[in-house]
Amino acid sequence: MESLNLIKNDPWLAPYEAAIEGRYQYVLEKERGLTNNGKLTLSELASGYLYFGLHKTTKGWIFREWAPNATAIYLIGTFNGWQKDDKYKMNRIDNGIWEIVLEEDALHHEDLFKLLVEWNGGSGERIPAWIRRVVQDEQTKIFSAQVWNPENVYQFKIKKFKPNTAPLLIYECHIGMATNEEKVGSYTEFREKVLPRVLKDGYNAIQIMAIQEHPYYGSFGYHVSSFFAASSRFGTPEELKELIDEAHSMGIAVIMDIVHSHAVKNEVEGLGRFDGSYNQYFLSGDRREHPAWDSLCFDYGKNEVLHFLLSNCKFWLEEYKFDGFRFDGVTSMLYYSHGLGEAFCNYGDYFNGHQDGDAIAYLTLANKLIHEVNKNAISIAEEVSGMPGLAAKFEDGGYGFDYRMAMNIPDYWIKTIKEKKDEDWHPSSIWWETTNRRADEKTISYAESHDQALVGDKTIIFRLIDAEMYWHMQKDDRNFIVDRGIALHKMIRLSTASTINGGYLNFMGNEFGHPEWIDFPRDGNGWSYKYARRQWDLVDNLDLKYHYLGDFDREMLELIGSVKNFQDTPIQKVWDNDGDQILAYMRKDLVFVFNYSPTTSFTDYGFLVPQGEYEVLLNTDATRFGGFGLADDSVHHFTQFDPLYKKEKKEWLKLYIPARSAVVLRKVKTGSSEIKEKVSDIKKTTAKATTAKARTTNSKTKK
Repeated sequence: MESLNLIKNDPWLAPYEAAIEGRYQYVLEKERGLTNNGKLTLSELASGYLYFGLHKTTKGWIFREWAPNATAIYLIGTFNGWQKDDKYKMNRIDNGIWEIVLEEDALHHEDLFKLLVEWNGGSGERIPAWIRRVVQDEQTKIFSAQVWNPENVYQFKIKKFKPNTAPLLIYECHIGMATNEEKVGSYTEFREKVLPRVLKDGYNAIQIMAIQEHPYYGSFGYHVSSFFAASSRFGTPEELKELIDEAHSMGIAVIMDIVHSHAVKNEVEGLGRFDGSYNQYFLSGDRREHPAWDSLCFDYGKNEVLHFLLSNCKFWLEEYKFDGFRFDGVTSMLYYSHGLGEAFCNYGDYFNGHQDGDAIAYLTLANKLIHEVNKNAISIAEEVSGMPGLAAKFEDGGYGFDYRMAMNIPDYWIKTIKEKKDEDWHPSSIWWETTNRRADEKTISYAESHDQALVGDKTIIFRLIDAEMYWHMQKDDRNFIVDRGIALHKMIRLSTASTINGGYLNFMGNEFGHPEWIDFPRDGNGWSYKYARRQWDLVDNLDLKYHYLGDFDREMLELIGSVKNFQDTPIQKVWDNDGDQILAYMRKDLVFVFNYSPTTSFTDYGFLVPQGEYEVLLNTDATRFGGFGLADDSVHHFTQFDPLYKKEKKEWLKLYIPARSAVVLRKVKTGSSEIKEKVSDIKKTTAKATTAKARTTNSKTKK
């Protein structure tokens, strides 16, 4: 590269210029190898799903699979009694690829089948790697591939969709647990019942978990077996497409939580030993198994694996119209250690030779591909180490993600709630954690995601209120612990959402303080769905306090969305004082003021801001949000002149700030005629007051 903007933007990276340049060149080398020196585009390369797998043709069916170690492959299923049948025997062609051409009546819509794969020394039943539909028998619990060729293929009404990223407001969700009932929810139920909530609450994107098929429901979708199959637990491919189409009609983008960081170990359902070998898709030796996740690690150095994963990215974008991806487990991919036991204390930890160059190349190529297929697509990295350049442009020396998750923020809030007394919440620390990020990389900020809601952990509201939630959430029941929890829940979210430089994320239900944790059906809980659902009736019940938090979240997002490109507006600290526990900052014409003190309210607390008139837009202490309503939010606040700051055109804004509350004000814009009118009114009022005072004085003198 002639210019490494990554280093220009961060001179501390200069000592590692050779490593950054080397990674860049390695990606180009990989791309040349995959695309036959540019004779193909990445998008043309990543069309494997159109070649491999099962396809209906004008004459019948064609099925292809890559299995270089296999010696024979048969299709077995409901069409041949699940028996080995030469009619359904595949033929080996080039490069370990197997193929079979069948007449039209050989297969039918919804037929079940598998592959019987033979290799030297053994054989086994397998689900095709590229298959698009996998179902589980309710009685036997056995998974099978399914022929999917419906008469009425879903036709998208919205052909092209451009996500609203100004800012990106993400509602993280799980289809199965999005229902009020103790069961597995469906794509249709989500479309009909949850999407309207998302729209009403002001989110412009949903991030859906657990789409790729996975054998164990309790894995939350992170142990994937069939990468091209939308989970049949929730319904059919057509129903998922209709959900996405409906979301687009509402202006809601649909992001997929994609898992390319590892795969389930299962051999029958997954890719674990697909063709009898252990390293067809995965690394060999000690690196094959992930030491913490009980899963298998892809071999990103193998072109066939890159082709498989890149094709998977394009498949979901093209076939289902997803608007992009949140890549799971990126830290695990970047380092040979998977980031386990690493401290990442300085830049040297990112360039010490312990990084997986093949995985880095794959992620970079994936981002190039995604944006080649859809220039408006969104890519987000779930990454905790802080690897520089992750969300920087490839041409600048980065990896090409649009955003990275600000994973430090939820960790900070948990640590603060767990370890610090309310009196020790320091605004300077809160400011640092919510704004500490690389200037050239956009982030998705969040107070908590699904990670903080899993069994064994606690949501923010449950940490703050705990068992009191079971007894004191009625509106007419005043309880100190609940009042504290509701107040801090709103303040934590406001300080997180209002300091974004890219987007904001919330896990479904957390916006209204959904009680308890998430626990999927398992042997340890009697296979219960009690905690694998969302209790929407709680927020819908206006006699309970949950709706206070839901209402606040909606108005908070409405406020953020009312400012054009809010995420790009400069953020300027106005004041912080750890002794008073006060923090104030500005974004454009908005002033955000926080009083984290649990006991001290302040009268006429002053800040230097641009001179003018300010109105209250949002107050966490408002009674409609479950607060005490201690301040009169209808009052407009005028700055007070100070000759010391005349040149800066700043004046004192003095406010009453109740304990444990936050307020957002906006500078009132007035035209010249309005200003003249206000000045005239002030002069008239002053003149009347002066006259009245003179008359009183004269009267007293006469007496």
